[in-house]
Amino acid sequence: MSIVTILLPIFFVFGVGYIAQRFLKLETKVLSNFALYVLVPFLVFRTFYEQEIDSSYGYLSIYMLGLCFALIVIVSILSRLYRFTESERCGLVLSSAFMNNGNYGTPLILFLFGTVGMETAIVLMVLQQLLMSTLGVYYAAKGSPDHDGFKAALRAVRRMPMVYGAIIGLLFQWLHIPLGTIAGGVDLIADAAIPVIMVTLGMQLRNITVKSIDWKKLSTALSLKLMIAPIIAACIVLVMPVDTMTKQIMIIMAATPTAANTTMYAIQFHTEPQNVSSATLVSTLSSLVTMPVVIYLTTTFV
Repeated sequence: MSIVTILLPIFFVFGVGYIAQRFLKLETKVLSNFALYVLVPFLVFRTFYEQEIDSSYGYLSIYMLGLCFALIVIVSILSRLYRFTESERCGLVLSSAFMNNGNYGTPLILFLFGTVGMETAIVLMVLQQLLMSTLGVYYAAKGSPDHDGFKAALRAVRRMPMVYGAIIGLLFQWLHIPLGTIAGGVDLIADAAIPVIMVTLGMQLRNITVKSIDWKKLSTALSLKLMIAPIIAACIVLVMPVDTMTKQIMIIMAATPTAANTTMYAIQFHTEPQNVSSATLVSTLSSLVTMPVVIYLTTTFV
């Protein structure tokens, strides 16, 4: 299957959500919360219930932390060189350091590697949600006038449904609790998660309005997110003792666009919302060009 054939169905679903929102003007926050708090936890529960825990989980965690902190360090250095304010620095962190591996990356991995790759993708999605709900919220709040980063991050962690789904799934697995006839119901809800979050992303993109673009900040964010991030990821994962497919998934995930949730955080805390929104929209569109290159190079040389 060619790279274009893989990407077209994904952007088709995004497009359906975009067009639907153009005419229906639905409340995307309700749909996003429905997916986040109802559908995705079942998907995560099923993955952690069925998948054995091994050392690869530790390597996935090291990869996520290493990539995120490396990008934050680069953003901090560039912010000093560009003489950005603290709010501008935090906005650039939101635009550059967090990948959209939920709405975008997980469906992409499903099309690329099938269900066998989904296990790794979902674990990465949970880890990314954990990072966004801690570091992401921290930087969003740190760049706001209130500077309530630490407390805001703690509040966000308590509201993370994906993590609860993972914990319950692990407990059910370790205690050997059978699901019995409700397994079919769990599958129905879990299988609905991917298409719903994809449509929701398209609707969220339709709601983004770009009134004025700071090209210096946008170009910096795009370069870091779409080009530098996969290079850093490759440097991290190539020395890890994990299988080839897992390495490829980790590098490809790093090249996904700016996470849509960071736009919501930026708006909520008034931390460079226009620039973060621009990065989310433009990076998603630009990935039509950059993602095929990353996929080709990764699957050919890794």
